Amino acid sequence: MDTVIITGAAGLIGSEAVRFFDQKGMQVVGVDNDMRREFFGEEASTKWNRRTLENECRHYRHHFLDIRSEEDMDRLVAEFGKDVKLIVHAAAQPSHDWAAKDPAKDFSVNANGTLVLLEMTRKHCPGAVFIYLSTNKVYGDTPNSLPLVELENRWELDPAHPFYEHGIDESMSIDQTTHSLFGVSKASADLLVQEYGRYFGIRTACFRGGCLTGSGHSGAELHGFLSYLMMCTIQKKPYTVFGYQGKQVRDNIHSYDLVNALYQFYLKPGRAKVYNMGGGRFSHCSVLEAISLCEEISGNKLPWTYAEQNRTGDHIWWVSDVSRFRNDYPEWDYTYDMKRILLDIHQGLCARF
Repeated sequence: MDTVIITGAAGLIGSEAVRFFDQKGMQVVGVDNDMRREFFGEEASTKWNRRTLENECRHYRHHFLDIRSEEDMDRLVAEFGKDVKLIVHAAAQPSHDWAAKDPAKDFSVNANGTLVLLEMTRKHCPGAVFIYLSTNKVYGDTPNSLPLVELENRWELDPAHPFYEHGIDESMSIDQTTHSLFGVSKASADLLVQEYGRYFGIRTACFRGGCLTGSGHSGAELHGFLSYLMMCTIQKKPYTVFGYQGKQVRDNIHSYDLVNALYQFYLKPGRAKVYNMGGGRFSHCSVLEAISLCEEISGNKLPWTYAEQNRTGDHIWWVSDVSRFRNDYPEWDYTYDMKRILLDIHQGLCARF
């Protein structure tokens, strides 16, 4: 039976991918040991999502394993061998703030864990497609050198700049910049995935995400911007905005739209492909604009405060140019804009809490 292995299976993108490929009739092998709970506390645990997947997805098998373990990953991938047609690698330590607390663990999860999975792919299922969920943080703070204009509720790119119409494309350098330690570990894995595509001929892709979001997110202060923001608004819990007057801009892509993009690549894979993938001009907002939308949808007033110091390596303005992916896969399109994304998150949180 055609099999997909999904790491980080109980997380936001992992769980969306589990549902998506389960509905396609594939055998879905999930790997997730709930390290998100260790990173961000009990409220960020993915246990609730794992239980939901096990109850709802009939082709799903969960494995409570650590991707850094060569022994465990060797045994798991070998069990399914050449039946493995796709690996979606979504497991990660996802916060640049947390990475500074324990750089060794951050690097071991993000970089070494990816290397282990690539080696097991090469050893047991070299014909499989390997998709890595990378991040726009591989570009470091280079986007902050763009010519930005301060508006009432957001920063915006100078309309004369080539990136203005569609956003930032893959031509941006990843060198000579402050990445944060998280950005370094993710960039290391990103380059490994590209190299296994070029050097060993494995069909690989790196999807460099902006803000990935949706109702499957276990949001926490250090990671999960929109989910955590909506949670605080619903619960009237204090929220802190870090730097840039709250005018920093993020593009946001719903987990379903992202996983559908991964599926399009699986159907027509390439080698060592790199795609910026986010909400683009279709779905983006500033923090202040997101607060207003959360208040409008929930009917509550968010008690927020402002901290002048921004997070290290944080972007002032990020909008992804997804033109490269659109050109390769013209049948793909968005289904969730900002309002629909936040309505979905609100509905999911109300159901959980």
